[in-house]
Amino acid sequence: MSTIAIAGTPQASEPPANVAGNHPAGAVRKCDTTGLPVCKTAERYVKLNAVMAVVFLLVGGVSALLLGLTRWPSVHLLPVDWFYRILTAHGLNMLIFWIIFMEVAILYFVGTTLLNSRLASKALAFTSFAMMLTGALLVNAMVFTGRADVMMTSYVPLRAHPGFYLGVILFAVGTLIGVINFFATVYIAKRDHTYEGSVPLVAFGAIAAAIIAVVTLLHGAIVMIPAFLWSLDLIGQPDAAWYRLVWWGLGHQSQQINVAAMVSVWYFLAHITTGAKPLNQAVCRGAFVLYILFINIASAHHLLVDPGVGATWKIWNTSYAMYLAVLASMIHGFTVPASVELAMRKKGFDKGLFGWLFAAPWRNPGFSAFFLSLVIFGFLGGITGVTLGTQQINIIAHNTLRIPGHFHTTVVGGTSLAFMGLCYYVVPLVFRREYAWRGLVRVQPYVFAAGITLMALAMSFAGSYGVPRRHWDIEFSGAPFSPGFDAAAHFMMGLVGVGAVVAFIGLLVFILLTVHAVFLGRSNEGRAMTAW
Repeated sequence: MSTIAIAGTPQASEPPANVAGNHPAGAVRKCDTTGLPVCKTAERYVKLNAVMAVVFLLVGGVSALLLGLTRWPSVHLLPVDWFYRILTAHGLNMLIFWIIFMEVAILYFVGTTLLNSRLASKALAFTSFAMMLTGALLVNAMVFTGRADVMMTSYVPLRAHPGFYLGVILFAVGTLIGVINFFATVYIAKRDHTYEGSVPLVAFGAIAAAIIAVVTLLHGAIVMIPAFLWSLDLIGQPDAAWYRLVWWGLGHQSQQINVAAMVSVWYFLAHITTGAKPLNQAVCRGAFVLYILFINIASAHHLLVDPGVGATWKIWNTSYAMYLAVLASMIHGFTVPASVELAMRKKGFDKGLFGWLFAAPWRNPGFSAFFLSLVIFGFLGGITGVTLGTQQINIIAHNTLRIPGHFHTTVVGGTSLAFMGLCYYVVPLVFRREYAWRGLVRVQPYVFAAGITLMALAMSFAGSYGVPRRHWDIEFSGAPFSPGFDAAAHFMMGLVGVGAVVAFIGLLVFILLTVHAVFLGRSNEGRAMTAW
């Protein structure tokens, strides 16, 4: 990883010993900033996947704003049918399409640039992208035309149009093809000795994410193919308890792909912004292995109130098994900031306990986004995740807003914010375009982090008062009874709306700045990127 240290004023560092790797003639270029080799074929598909990721981020972000304004009692924007329609669109576009498109782009970058290898198959990359895009567009078409108001979980016996299930299947299979292409690239890099020593830690983390992705996508295929056949009236209705159990192998583990990819991005941005290096490679790699072996156990907390699984299964999954995955996150949560501290102290910022932290490059949006992501994910996401994953608390909290409060700190405050920080380097290094309005770029991570933190905390506190997680109207208008929520619950729901507005402003600023940079930004071809 030493070849990608570009903290401070960018300088092209020395390229790896075998700079040509296994690339065909004319199929590779040297990055003007880092000196790393860039596979031109992979670069094309990094761009395509990253662009589509941002497109679906916009769709999911607009949906989030509409939902926030609807849950705000004094605004209550959407009618009931459109609330659940938009809720379905929001979950799929944010958790699945935005993040997984971005993760495929990361896999292609890691497998080729960091391992100095050609992409294994251009045909597989094209097939993967085409199937993912077709599937995502088909799902959105079904949702926005009112033929799939089943929410992201699509629990049986809720039934959507066959096009909805087909779209999910196409997207899952397309992603699986992309992951296979990545594994093939890693194999030929190892076979052709395109890098020296062990696989770099960032690449190791990406491999862990890809392994988890295979398990996740297979769950998706197992559960969605019968649902698709059922929607066509070719088979009977799948068992509802079986469906929930297998579906969460897709739904929750999608976030676990994100966790492994997000942590890899943390290590990458820590290094590229401050020159930080992992304190102990073996410990960090061991933590990724714990993710592979135990992170899927965390999906059990969605079924702790389900009568379809036994007490023994619940107790095992919420005790030692779950905490082995928690241990992995705690290791990364300590080693990443510790590596930054050591790097900053080596630069002379060694005054006091936190002098290194105050001197960190907070004006660099790549650094601020990654570090805010680490704090939000580690403290808010970690604490709420561990508590809500215990059987006793889960029974009380599961169908309240405490659950969305938790996963908005992990998926949004953690993964999405980290990926935004990554984009502030992807655009100058891969698209070779500079961001304009750099002062606004520097502010964006703070605005987004503040909005999502406010919204998530307000959700968590509102859930503590018993506010339901998915109900359109907390007043239960027209019902023969009153839920009796007090003023504090209404105040918290107002803060949910305010937080959603602030977070959407931060998200919209990111999208507009990134789109402008990609299509209208000043080219930096032939020179190093402008330092943040």
